[in-house]
Amino acid sequence: MSFDTPLDRTSISQEEVNALPLGAFEGKISLITDRTGLHSALRAIEAHPLVGFDTETKPAFVKGQRHKVALMQISLPSEVFLVRIKSTGITEELVSFLENKNIMKAGVGIRDDIKALQQLERFTPSGFVELAELSRQVGLEVESVKKLTALLLGFRISKSAQTSNWEADQLDSRQLSYAATDAWVCLRIYEILSRRQRPA
Repeated sequence: MSFDTPLDRTSISQEEVNALPLGAFEGKISLITDRTGLHSALRAIEAHPLVGFDTETKPAFVKGQRHKVALMQISLPSEVFLVRIKSTGITEELVSFLENKNIMKAGVGIRDDIKALQQLERFTPSGFVELAELSRQVGLEVESVKKLTALLLGFRISKSAQTSNWEADQLDSRQLSYAATDAWVCLRIYEILSRRQRPA
């Protein structure tokens, strides 16, 4: 799937978003459930200077209840790694990735992601890029993943799995697609916004 609309607009209405076709990541989705798999994934990721980044946490429906990060999504152009943090833990290699200033990690709501991960393991984040801030810098009036995707990539992403149980023993196909797509569109959005930043 390859959509790319010119940046001749700065905003998009919810009605316009709803009218767009649904889109999703169509490349390889690799589910990482142990430290051996995580090691191999990070070796592949380290060869890329830019990745899409996101996390998922089981929603809390009771006041005062909080859950730990359950999933970390790291997107390359044609493959997304879904790391089940509950199973792998935050390894030294993963900390090195989170602290690596040479790997740009693009996402939305990055501050919250970092804060939640730091509750599991201390690290000094480096190389993270907040797409909402970058969108403001280039003059856009939308900041959410959903609207940035619609405006810049020309399709609508499903959010139906957002509040599902990310700590389930098995993640279903809907969850895998949602999680992979969220990270992948962050990578694509950054590529478009960074081109807009460059001087003519």
